[in-house]
Amino acid sequence: MKVLAIDTSTYTLGVSLLEGEKLIGEYTTDLNKNHSLRVMPAVEVLMKECGVEPAELEKIVVAKGPGSYTGVRIGVTIAKTLAWSLKVPLSGVSSLAVLAASAHFYPSYISPIFDARRGRVYTGLYKYEKGQLVTVKEDRNVLLTDWCHELKELPGEILFVGKDVALHKETIREEMNEQAVCGKEYTSYPRPYELGILGLQAPDEEIHSFVPNYIRLAEAEAKWLEKQADEKRNG
Repeated sequence: MKVLAIDTSTYTLGVSLLEGEKLIGEYTTDLNKNHSLRVMPAVEVLMKECGVEPAELEKIVVAKGPGSYTGVRIGVTIAKTLAWSLKVPLSGVSSLAVLAASAHFYPSYISPIFDARRGRVYTGLYKYEKGQLVTVKEDRNVLLTDWCHELKELPGEILFVGKDVALHKETIREEMNEQAVCGKEYTSYPRPYELGILGLQAPDEEIHSFVPNYIRLAEAEAKWLEKQADEKRNG
């Protein structure tokens, strides 16, 4: 099965082509640039370099969030369009799970981190069991201090991965001491190959009703809803 995997949920733009579990090709950048202008050219270049025609694709996999509101929306929209036009299945995978998969060598718990501002993070808890990444605690948007308190109840070390860990390392260390392990640079970036691997086992989505998993509303939308609620209360 030839699979195209797309991740635009963070600054890291990633595209990969797989034949089953075998990597055919992979493209990754980590730039603060507009994904909407870059993702399709990246797909086209990769497929051309790998000698794969669109008609050969048998599945599309996309990182469905959480992450950048705009980035997630771009990736999901493109993936849905490709899957619909090529008439192939579409699968969505947690963006946090893709990041956690970068630490497939780690024997204990893995907590991927995306910064969500104001002391909050997007995170979840994962672990490899018999070679498979399993979800221990579902993805969420949470105060980092609350998350650390919850994790302290678990036995063993917790590996925190993601480049945003650097923003929160001091808090993590203060709350968890030696129980916390901060990942190395090579665990800081989601790999589109890992997204493709996870997508092989993910269920097919209903293309037209499939939506991103933002976990929390975009800040502008949340403020708008708060304003509407206030206006209703005040008549």
